[in-house]
Amino acid sequence: MDTLWIAAMIQITSSKGAFRDARLACQAVEALSRAEAMGLLPARERIDTLDLAALKSVLKHMQRAGIGRTIYAAVNGDVAEAPALERLLAQLNSALEESPAPEYEWKRLAGVLGVDLLAELTGVSAVSVRRYKTAARSTPDDVAARVHHLAMIAGDLSGAYNDAGVRQWFHRKRAQLGGRAPAELLRGDWDPKKTGPSQVRDLARALTASPAA
Repeated sequence: MDTLWIAAMIQITSSKGAFRDARLACQAVEALSRAEAMGLLPARERIDTLDLAALKSVLKHMQRAGIGRTIYAAVNGDVAEAPALERLLAQLNSALEESPAPEYEWKRLAGVLGVDLLAELTGVSAVSVRRYKTAARSTPDDVAARVHHLAMIAGDLSGAYNDAGVRQWFHRKRAQLGGRAPAELLRGDWDPKKTGPSQVRDLARALTASPAA
């Protein structure tokens, strides 16, 4: 199996068991990329084989943020058949999508984007980013929603770009955005549910189906 996903902590080069199914593998890779982008995996974590053991390991780490507890219990019940795993992975991806975890996401995103770009994209000061990152200040819900949206975007981009490429992506003008750069639609007190930010997310997500953009 060719390498199907590469990031700082995860380099999937092979798959085993039910994960040889292409659709199931894509769901699993999506979950791994989101967990990594959200900062839910410890720095020492390295995953190169897509199998049930890798999924269990990732789910175990997610417990720190209170995400996927029932899914972790189900997987530990030795669920190994593709249909059951597909349902659980769909639930897991939805849980990750809907569960901001700023206490982890600030640190991971600061490492990928840098403090200054992260401040620009979240509409807060660099000083505030540092305070949120160290938990010296609680993250307001609206800011947490923006940070989580950026984590989801970073997770989609990480399969095609290294950290430098991810940073550049936000300032590169795109025809799909009417000739604007993603950063232009992520200014001030933006709402992830509004059209502009949603279009940026859709553009990043399209990379899961296309090698580069």
